[in-house]
Amino acid sequence: MDSTFSQPLKPRDRSTRRTLKPTRGDAAVAVAATVLVVLSLYPAWFDRAHRPGVEPIADLETAGRGDLDPVATNGITTLGGAAKKIDIDAALADRARQAASDAPYRPASVTVMEIDDVRQASLVAHMPESGLIEQSDFGPLPVRSADGRRPFDVYRAAGPTRMGPRVAIVVGGLGISQSGTQSAIQTLPSEITLAFAANGNSLDRWMQEARRSGHELLLQAPMEPVGYPNVDPGENTVTVDQMMAQDHSSLHATLGQMTNYIGVMNYLGGKITADAAAMQPLMSELTQRGLMYLDDGSSMRSVAPSLAQMTGTPLGAADLVLDDVQDAGEIGRRLDQLEQIARSKGSAIGVASAFETTTKVIGGWVRQAEQRGITLVPVSAVVTDPEQR
Repeated sequence: MDSTFSQPLKPRDRSTRRTLKPTRGDAAVAVAATVLVVLSLYPAWFDRAHRPGVEPIADLETAGRGDLDPVATNGITTLGGAAKKIDIDAALADRARQAASDAPYRPASVTVMEIDDVRQASLVAHMPESGLIEQSDFGPLPVRSADGRRPFDVYRAAGPTRMGPRVAIVVGGLGISQSGTQSAIQTLPSEITLAFAANGNSLDRWMQEARRSGHELLLQAPMEPVGYPNVDPGENTVTVDQMMAQDHSSLHATLGQMTNYIGVMNYLGGKITADAAAMQPLMSELTQRGLMYLDDGSSMRSVAPSLAQMTGTPLGAADLVLDDVQDAGEIGRRLDQLEQIARSKGSAIGVASAFETTTKVIGGWVRQAEQRGITLVPVSAVVTDPEQR
């Protein structure tokens, strides 16, 4: 036998042999190390790919190139209209920083709006919305928008924020006296509804100032009284004969005098408001244009309340005229009576005119009544609305 094969292996050969054929112990250690690495990476992968409410993105590099048509929506980038592209690393880093600083939990701030609340923002309340205007030979007429919004919905003031008997006060005659108009806008609480005379002066300027002050507005339409024309409400009086003939020219001439109002209030009108055949087409026209009607309570024979449901018109009816006697004591007594009506019925509507004495008495009464638990509201908050918006 050849002596070469009978010699023992050299140390180098033993070392090489062990390297090529590891022992079972070495293999077990390697497997264990691999498992530990995988387990350590799994939570981060799971956190990125399986967050609730977020669809994972298969290829972030492709998404980053814009191949999936990213569209910015409310501060979140959507990919292909479905998956959301977010910076997970930044989010995790921010969470780690909060944890490291032991900062208190800060929930997200979310602004919730009522779906049916389409009122103008206060900053633009003095600006007419183009979608609510129909240009005509009579001026800009109010109209429902293409998406169904009514001037009544958009130009109304905010409703009450607390419970309690509700009192709405409408102060009319604005636009006739410059000083009386200025005083009413500047001194009366914003919850009081202001009614402008269609035959007043500088109505657009006063409208803007009143809306900036937070008031909702009505437009007073001159309507045929008993004894007309000897008793004359003024230019463009809406008459029984016109309404019977479906002639809306005087009504439209009145409606075009101003913008940003929620509805119409009668000025006089004892004859026409007692005639159902004349009032029905008038109120139907207001409904089609998205306006409310306020009956000022001056005539016990008014048929407006009985027609409102049939014509679909938002309606308010005054419970008291507050200042037909221009005496501070009597106005105060009428206001106290209005408060008692509100406590009995849950709500009440009072109407008055923008006289200096009236404005002063109402301002003082409001502050005292609120301390007694009365809630002052704009008139839109206490009308009956057949559309129930």
